Amino acid sequence: MPATKREQELIELVEPLVDQHGLELVDLEVVGGSKSPTIRVYLDRPGEGGIAFDDLAAANQWLGDAIEERDPFPGAYVLEVSSPGIDRPLRKLEDYRRFAGEEVAIRLEKEAIASHGGKGSLAGVLMGVEDGLIAVKTGGSTQRLGLEDIRKAHVKGHVDFSRKD
Repeated sequence: MPATKREQELIELVEPLVDQHGLELVDLEVVGGSKSPTIRVYLDRPGEGGIAFDDLAAANQWLGDAIEERDPFPGAYVLEVSSPGIDRPLRKLEDYRRFAGEEVAIRLEKEAIASHGGKGSLAGVLMGVEDGLIAVKTGGSTQRLGLEDIRKAHVKGHVDFSRKD
C-alpha cells in the first residue's frame, strides 16, 4: 500500500528504532491539515499476545524524541502511538503471509479497479502470497493482487461475545 513521500520518510526514520525496541511497526500515517498534522504510529509486540500500555507510553517518548530531532513539519504536529486494534492494517507482503486464513477488507487503487471486476473494494479470506501476488478468496473465485493495487487493507476483527467466564 503506497505511503506518501513524507510518510515513507517517517517510516524509514522510525522503523529501525521500533525494531531495536523489540516491537513491530504495523503502520504509520499522517492525517489532518498541513498546519497541524497528526502522525499516527501503530505498534505491536510480535508473538506475545499484543503490546502493553506501558510499551506504548514508552514508545511515545522515544518516537517523539526521534521525530522532533528530524523536525519533519514546519509547525506543530500531534503524535499518536497506539496498538493496531482489532481491525489490524496490512502494509507489507509479510503481513499478507502472516494473516493468511483471516477475513480481510481491501480498498483498491483507482488504477486497479477495472482489472478486478470494476469494484473499488473487496472482502474475503486472505489465502496468502503466491508468486509475489496477494491471493484473496471472494465468493467462488480467487483474486490476485499486487501490493501496488492496494490502497488500504485490514484484517476484519471478530469478537466472541458468547464466551463465559
